[in-house]
Amino acid sequence: MKNTILYTICLISIVFWSSCRKDFDTAPSTGNLHFSKDTVYLDTIFSNIGSSTYNLKVYNRSSEDINIPSIKLGKGQQSNYRLNVDGIAGKEFTNVELLAKDSLYIFIETTVDIKAETQQNNFLYTDHIAFDQGALEQKISLVTLVKDAVFLYPEKDENGTKEQLQFGTDEEGNPIYQEGFFLDDTELHFTNQKPYVIYGYAAVPPGKTLQLDAGARVHFHNQSGLIVSNTASLHVNGMPSQDQKLLENEVIFESDRLEPDFSELSGQWETIWLSQGSTNNKINYATIKNATVGILVDATDGSNNPTLEINNTQIYNSSSIGLWAKNSHITSNNLVVGNSGQISLNLSFGGNYTFNNATITNYASNRPSSSYALAIQNILETPDIIYQAPLTQATFNNCIIYGNKNYEFILNQTDETDFNFQFNNCLLRFNDYRNLYTNKALYNFEDETFYNTILRNDDPLFIAPQENNYNIPHESPANGFANPTSATPTDVTGKPRSNQPDAGAYESTNLPEEE
Repeated sequence: MKNTILYTICLISIVFWSSCRKDFDTAPSTGNLHFSKDTVYLDTIFSNIGSSTYNLKVYNRSSEDINIPSIKLGKGQQSNYRLNVDGIAGKEFTNVELLAKDSLYIFIETTVDIKAETQQNNFLYTDHIAFDQGALEQKISLVTLVKDAVFLYPEKDENGTKEQLQFGTDEEGNPIYQEGFFLDDTELHFTNQKPYVIYGYAAVPPGKTLQLDAGARVHFHNQSGLIVSNTASLHVNGMPSQDQKLLENEVIFESDRLEPDFSELSGQWETIWLSQGSTNNKINYATIKNATVGILVDATDGSNNPTLEINNTQIYNSSSIGLWAKNSHITSNNLVVGNSGQISLNLSFGGNYTFNNATITNYASNRPSSSYALAIQNILETPDIIYQAPLTQATFNNCIIYGNKNYEFILNQTDETDFNFQFNNCLLRFNDYRNLYTNKALYNFEDETFYNTILRNDDPLFIAPQENNYNIPHESPANGFANPTSATPTDVTGKPRSNQPDAGAYESTNLPEEE
């Protein structure tokens, strides 16, 4: 009972104080406001896509309660910026009170139609927030880089229903649909003139080929992706870049969120899906980042289709799997797959694979215990049945398979079908400190059927693996460890390899500090 009375008294006091707070006496602002920043950069956005919300903090560091006569956008109601001051949305505010030694937040957003502003593909949209006016006016600049883009999305029918693609069937045989559309003939060539922004799943029709020029940029909205249909093909025609930060000639696949907070955030879009029966897929000099599954190469019919040649490509920050192959046929030179929530490279259901000078790693934070850099399997397990398909070959020449866990690759075999794999001149992380695999023949590192010229548990000394920088210094044990006969002539950046080439996708002489 006493607690109830005390609670009631406190509640009445709070209400009384709150109702009186608005009646405090204020002095006019004297132009001495302080701010958390003098310019608010709303980073980069696409035309007609809203920005993230940014904030500006306004301080009254005086010992007096003050009244700010006006807070408004310089362009007034015509401004493409939007404000929220102390919980109230608008573009102009009057008589904003601010207590002594107190502060208030202003939240800022923008959406800009680039075609309404300029004919350029990229431009800086600017405005300012004005506090007070005349001699006491203080200004905070607002700056946003706006990019024009080619937007691809499902059309709506007369009932407002968006186009859909069928994604197989569920356990009861009912069709599964997802918002998506087939690219028409005029959309099967992505140039480097403007970025492409995809909503839903864009599908390459059967018998057609999607071509992407060097320097093309493809951005996916949340829950979006790219599908290459049966008998269709994907040709990514990137080229070496001079600037390894800008990657000006690579083809880059990422999300449509361009703000820095999203630059390394996994799981922002779905996948590039090379579906069953797709063929002659070629990916060269590409970066695929921040997907759920970077590339899904998906076949279950035993034909080893789809087929994929993937060279000089990096896939990283996938929330689930970087490259997931099911009973397909892949050849690869200078592939980098890193930092995935589950498995970086998952060869999950038989197939035929050759990887030369690959760097396969997993240093993702908060990884589950059952995550790996590499998994090789000739089975596919579902809740109801275990499928099997022959692993004709999985050959790794001059590769690095490493990460921040003791076991960075796993072999999952059924004896009822083929399971052929081999590591040649590779660095492997497999520290069987608990002797779990000692008596298993597949993990006998002395057996030359499977392992030839192996370095095990020797740290390759990646420069910054958590940041997806897998360059190696001269001191790396991978330096000079590759077999010159099977080594790629250039590394993933296009630089020539030495006469004593390195294992992995990067030559150690390619470090920026040494150029």
